[in-house]
Amino acid sequence: MIDTQQVATGPGLVFDVSVAGEPAAPLVLLLHGFGVSRHLYDAQLPALAAAGFRAAAPNQRGYSPGARPDPMDFARYGIELLIADALALADALGHQGRFHLVGHDWGGSLAWEIAARHPERLGSLTMLSRPHPGAFARALAEDPGQPYRSRHHKAFLEADAVPRLLADDAAWLRTRHAAQGVPPAATAKHLGVIGNPAAMAAALAWYRARGTVHRPIGAVTVPTLFLWGDADDTVGRMAAEGTRDFVTAPYQFEVLPGVGHYAPDQRPEVVNRLLLAHLARHPL
Repeated sequence: MIDTQQVATGPGLVFDVSVAGEPAAPLVLLLHGFGVSRHLYDAQLPALAAAGFRAAAPNQRGYSPGARPDPMDFARYGIELLIADALALADALGHQGRFHLVGHDWGGSLAWEIAARHPERLGSLTMLSRPHPGAFARALAEDPGQPYRSRHHKAFLEADAVPRLLADDAAWLRTRHAAQGVPPAATAKHLGVIGNPAAMAAALAWYRARGTVHRPIGAVTVPTLFLWGDADDTVGRMAAEGTRDFVTAPYQFEVLPGVGHYAPDQRPEVVNRLLLAHLARHPL
């Protein structure tokens, strides 16, 4: 069973968090990316709880109405604050020590940063559809197709990005989700979170705070599972396969044939099987 909790981490920061499992069980913190929400992990939380974990998936900064600084103040959506949010959520959930971390898309970018900077906090890392920043930067320079796949990064910086994304009942997101195998019911859940101007502006503030520069990070020393669907419209094979060069810990790379950018929504049973096996190999 999934419960929803409001978790406060500081003044003006109250996050909507989906939780499942016993509070004292080992924590698995699951971070969503752009275009989706905490509901990306609705199929993972019960499976993790049944396997003996405490699973928590927050709507992140800006996605939670209670943790939504002014989206025009881009500094309040900087990477340092986003990383601090994730660590503070783990602490507020009663896990000040080590935990397992799962990240997708932008949540994956945060997860790579946390693993590189705070490896002592993590028992394992699971990555969905987000290559290591070093592999991504190399692919942008060497893979002719990767800049095209990533063209939305620049488009999201444009002044009219919010109304364009929400036009015609969020047609851009609905079309992309459908093309990437997301069931309509899952899309409806995500749009229930981000399908309004305030939330969409806050979601885009993540991109606007970063700009077009992806800062480098070091090699990751945390045991890592990377799941990549070969139909992912944003991440090409070079970036995905190249991630192995930036992980010095035990590393498992799994290609999901025919799967798009949102594997937990499209193939939850496959994600659950691989995730649970990874966690079992690297207990806290």
